[in-house]
Amino acid sequence: MNVKHGAIITPGAEADVDTPLTDEEFERGRSALLARRARAATGLSQRVFAERFGIPLGSLRDWEQGRRTPEAAVLSYMRVIARAPDAVIDALHDAS
Repeated sequence: MNVKHGAIITPGAEADVDTPLTDEEFERGRSALLARRARAATGLSQRVFAERFGIPLGSLRDWEQGRRTPEAAVLSYMRVIARAPDAVIDALHDAS
């Protein structure tokens, strides 16, 4: 047996799709989906999306792949981009 995040994991359970996710794993997955959805709403590559919206490319990649969870403000920014990408682009353009 093995211990992962305070839970006892039996051999082979790590590959079992029925093994529940930890809260942290679940949130990373939700954040990854949101980041991918926001970028898909724009139709942009990761590089262009990161440049256009002022996000470090490495951070965007980490978020989309679920390696890291963005801070709450970034999650809100991603929600706005996903729902109104043109409005965000216009606002950023007007601000510069």
